[in-house]
Amino acid sequence: MATTNWVNQITEITLFVDNLHRSKAFYQETFKLAAKYEDDNCAVFDYGNTSINLLNQSNASELIEPAQVGRSGDGARCQFTIQVPDVDRVCEELEVRGVKLLNGPITRAWGRRTACFADPDGHLWEIAQVL
Repeated sequence: MATTNWVNQITEITLFVDNLHRSKAFYQETFKLAAKYEDDNCAVFDYGNTSINLLNQSNASELIEPAQVGRSGDGARCQFTIQVPDVDRVCEELEVRGVKLLNGPITRAWGRRTACFADPDGHLWEIAQVL
């Protein structure tokens, strides 16, 4: 029996957030994006081929039951990476926007220059430049 590859792209990623207003403001200010959809429980931002959905943590359980919603502050469980042409320039822009870097810019042994920051709920974002 032949198998079909049904995975061709990631279209949405939902992040559970403690305070929707705070998180929405962070994403608008940091990435200079407008929400493409929003209501009282979520705000969705378009990143080209993928949308990031910020969802009030109180609404998350209905999506993932019987799995449990993790508590914020338990530590990082994932990192999103955005490829950029010049990490140092982007780091300067982020600092002007009030974003504190967790690390970087660092030249990595695997041929990339990277820096990392977190959103208000602890979701990690890496900016990376291929050297």
